[in-house]
Amino acid sequence: QVQLVESGGGSVQAGGSLRLPCVASRYITTSYCMGWFRQAPGKEREGVAAIDGAGWISYADSVQGRFTISKDNAKRTLYLQMNSLKPEDTAMYYCAAARYCSARSGVRTLKGAMEYWGKGTLVTISS
Repeated sequence: QVQLVESGGGSVQAGGSLRLPCVASRYITTSYCMGWFRQAPGKEREGVAAIDGAGWISYADSVQGRFTISKDNAKRTLYLQMNSLKPEDTAMYYCAAARYCSARSGVRTLKGAMEYWGKGTLVTISS
């Protein structure tokens, strides 16, 4: 079993930045496929960014160029750096992990492949 704990959410104005860390209970960041997903009120959960064990990275078109996914293996931590935030980025953000998946298939295809999920952290962007 793997536990994932997100933090770093909050309320910021449009144009601002936030960094979300996700700490894993085991050293999985080197080999697992990991990603960030978000769910806005009334909408389905969607993939935002993913990185797999081979280092492939995929972003949703809506965040490309504004968000950066990274990891610190020594700290068992996955990060999502979010810049130039927009009101439409408002959502609950979830960290997820899977033993086997490939970011080459695109983050939007990975939701069903994820085995472990955090409880989420809320991001609210005001205009």
